[in-house]
Amino acid sequence: MAKEKKVEQITDMEVDFAQWYTDVCKKAELIAYSGVKGVFIYRPYGYAIWENIQAVLDRMFKETGHENVYMPVLIPESLLQKEKDHVEGFAPECAWVTMGGAEELEEKLCIRPTSETLFCDHFKDIVHSWRDLPVKYNQWCSVLRWEKTSRPFLRHREFLWQEGHTLHATAEEAIQETEDQLECYARFCEEYLAMPVVRGVKTEKEKFSGAERTYAIECMMHDRKALQAGTSHYFGDGFAKAFDIHFTDKNNQQATPFETSWGLSTRLIGGIIMTHGDNNGLVLPPKIAPIQIVLIPVAQHKPGVLEKVNEVAARLKKAGFRVKVDDSEQSPGWKFAEYEMKGVPVRLELGPKDMEHGQCVLVRRDNGEKAVVSLEELETRAAETLQAVHDGLFARAKKNLDEHIYPAYSLEEAKELQEKHGGFIKTMWCGEEACELKMKDVAGMSSRCIPFHQEHLGDVCPICGKPAKKMIYWGVAY
Repeated sequence: MAKEKKVEQITDMEVDFAQWYTDVCKKAELIAYSGVKGVFIYRPYGYAIWENIQAVLDRMFKETGHENVYMPVLIPESLLQKEKDHVEGFAPECAWVTMGGAEELEEKLCIRPTSETLFCDHFKDIVHSWRDLPVKYNQWCSVLRWEKTSRPFLRHREFLWQEGHTLHATAEEAIQETEDQLECYARFCEEYLAMPVVRGVKTEKEKFSGAERTYAIECMMHDRKALQAGTSHYFGDGFAKAFDIHFTDKNNQQATPFETSWGLSTRLIGGIIMTHGDNNGLVLPPKIAPIQIVLIPVAQHKPGVLEKVNEVAARLKKAGFRVKVDDSEQSPGWKFAEYEMKGVPVRLELGPKDMEHGQCVLVRRDNGEKAVVSLEELETRAAETLQAVHDGLFARAKKNLDEHIYPAYSLEEAKELQEKHGGFIKTMWCGEEACELKMKDVAGMSSRCIPFHQEHLGDVCPICGKPAKKMIYWGVAY
C-alpha cells in the first residue's frame, strides 16, 4: 500500500470510513447520483468493471450448461401472490405500476424485485416430461426494490445482477446445483476479485423468502464489517406446487420438479472497493480492471517518446492486456495520482533514458513497488507483475479475515469482542431464533452463516445455555 497520501480530495478511511467510501465512488468516477432518490448512474468506468465481472461469470455459467434468457420487467399481482412466503418477504420493497398511459390498469403490475414467479409461470408451459429436465437458465437484468436507505453499489433501489433459475427431476440434483453455484461464486471471488470468502448456510431467519435452504458467501471488508457477496437458494418443490409445474417421470408417473435460484449483483463492486481500497483511492484486482496497465510517457515532448510508448502499448494489446496511454498535457505526477485514484493495477513509465537502455519502469498499485524491466521481456514481466498484484491483494485480504475471527464463549464476551475488534465472532448455537434475536439486540450482530467448516467450541449455546447444535458466525454487516 502506498505510504504517501497524494489525493487530498479523499477522506482518510481511518477518519471516516463511510465518507472515504463515498469519496472513492465519486472521485474514481464509478457512479453518479440521479434525479431519483436511491437510483444511481453507473458511469463508464464503473460499468466497465461490471462488464468484466459479467463476462467472466457468464463464461463460467455456460461452461456448466446454463443458458441466458430474459424475462419481462413487470409481474402481475395475481402471479406474485401464488407463493405466499415469497410475496410476504418482498411486499415492503415492491414498486407498483397502476396506470398505463392515462388509463388505470385492471390489475396492478409489480416492477420485478426478483423473477422466481416469472420463471415458474414459464416453466409450467415448457416442462412436461423428464426429458425436458434439467432446465438451467440465467438472466442478466436490473431489479427494483424500494429500499428506505441507499448507498452507492451496496444498496440501490435499482441495481444490476444475474439471477439463475433451474429445475431438476430430483431433490438431490437440485441441492447439488445450489451447492455447485455457491462454489462457483466463491471461486470467482477468490480467483478473480482476490476476495477470500467464508462459505456457509443461512439460518432459518435469514434465508431467502420461499426457500427451504439458503447458502451464502460472506466476505470481510477493510473496516471488519461483513458483506454478503452472493447467495444460492434451494426451493425444494414448494414453488413448483404453487405454480402447478408437473412432469411425467421415467416410470410414466406424474411428479413435481425441484427448483433453485442464485444471484450475485453490482454490490460486489462495493465489496472490491472496501476490501482493497486505500487512502489514495481505488485498488482494482487485475483480472477485472478495465485498464490493467496505464502507460505514462515521461518527458513526452522529447523526440520519439510518444512513438515508443505507443509502440509498447500496441505490443501489450496484442498480447491480450487491457492498456491505456495517457498522452494528455498533464504532468506525470498528476497522472500518477489520477491512475492511483482509479486503481489501475500497474503503471508503466517510459522516458528518454529508458529508451536509451531498452527498458521501462513497472509500478505496482497495491504496494508501490517499482521494477526496471527490459522491453525485450515486457510481456512476460507484465503478466508476472499483474499476477503478483492479485496475489498481494488476496494475501492482504486473507490476513484481514483470518486475524479478525474471534471465538466467544458467552454473550457478554461476543459483545465485547465485536465492540473492541469488529470482525466475525464465532460461537456455538442452539439453533433457536430467540437466541439469534437476543444476539442482535444485545451485541448488535446478525448471524452471517453457519460455516461449512465446523469447529467444536463447546457443548452449550453461550446465549441461553441449552445444548449447542452447531457453530455459527456473527457480525455487523453492510
